[in-house]
Amino acid sequence: MTVPTTPISKIPRQQWLRKPSTLAVMKALTSGGAEVRFVGGCVRDALLGRQGIDNIDIATSTAPNQVITLLEDAGLKAIPTGLQHGTVTAVAANETFEITTLRRDINTDGRHATVAFTTDWSTDANRRDFTINAMYCDLDGTLYDPLGGADDLRSGKIRFVGNANRRIEEDVLRILRFFRFYAHFGKNRPDAEALAACGAAAEKLDTLSGHRIRVELLKWLDAPDPIQALKYADDCGVLASTLKFSPNETAIVRVQNLVSVETKTGRADPIRRLAALASDSKQRTALTNHLKLSSEGQRRLEGMFTSSVKVTPALSDAEAYRALYRLGPERFVDMALMAWAQVSSEDNGDWQKLLDLVDNWQRPQLPVSGKDILALGVPAGPLIGKALNEAEEWWIAGNFEAGRKKTLAQVRTILADHKQ
Repeated sequence: MTVPTTPISKIPRQQWLRKPSTLAVMKALTSGGAEVRFVGGCVRDALLGRQGIDNIDIATSTAPNQVITLLEDAGLKAIPTGLQHGTVTAVAANETFEITTLRRDINTDGRHATVAFTTDWSTDANRRDFTINAMYCDLDGTLYDPLGGADDLRSGKIRFVGNANRRIEEDVLRILRFFRFYAHFGKNRPDAEALAACGAAAEKLDTLSGHRIRVELLKWLDAPDPIQALKYADDCGVLASTLKFSPNETAIVRVQNLVSVETKTGRADPIRRLAALASDSKQRTALTNHLKLSSEGQRRLEGMFTSSVKVTPALSDAEAYRALYRLGPERFVDMALMAWAQVSSEDNGDWQKLLDLVDNWQRPQLPVSGKDILALGVPAGPLIGKALNEAEEWWIAGNFEAGRKKTLAQVRTILADHKQ
């Protein structure tokens, strides 16, 4: 399909377009006489008036090897990120710019594509995933919108470029990207053709690595309000294929309540929202294994549910500080927000007061250490750890008020008890 590639308007004035690093990269790329334009997310986000745009993608008709030469001739670092796909990363003033040669797909298998390079902007636009990501602009902000992406963005319509089924056959990850972009930019009901195509291909998500699924899912859950996207994905079978279990209605409501309390407190977090989708330890294990969560992610997800400490407004300040010390700020906040979402997203004051304790809290330091116990003549061994743990429990129970002298005295008492 041939599409017009003439300019239609200008994007709002952008700071990133005037940065020395951007100018240096563009000067290098245009020195060979080729046409060079910004593309994708940076253009889309500029039209939305977003600030702090720092993920800048560039398209050019120049072949990737020549891109490297142009950058290096200008004294810039060039990294051959993916030459087989036409991608080179430029580094200027410690900032990165991803530069990709115009291309067309030759072969696709649902995960990877074999590409051929081209100089035709229309061809490049037609191989992209969604119309809102197929917009280009040049250095002076002139907008090129060959597929009507700006209109779709304004109306909140996430529309595949061309045939939705074909776009998904080329890369199954586009199913998750559809719901991610709908969560961030969608309005009203999703595009019917797109929704049907995603549902029909949902089982093909099994062909993707857990890493790729996790990255897209967390970006989706990081939307200000991902709930409608979750509901539509659940209805068409995509959510169950993504998570490896079917979340029940209570889980969706739990996430909805969680999003509400996170929004009120300014503490949105995609890992916490992911945890809320699971209703039991079996489902949490499924998430951990399928999404290949890092050890830190696993620890955090399980930590929201496995503590004997309960975080609720019923705690006195002293009890809350003791819980905060035992759990740490991150886990305390996770557990408080999850508990709040379980009760009611409308009950604000007492829960907010509980969370305010975290913002004003500095972790106290136990005034003794293992070295102090060694200095008392205790030989190295397990008794040192036991005595230190018991001393810490005594110190915590006293609301962290005992100083070094009193705590050392307690250590001596503990050691004496162990000798009996």
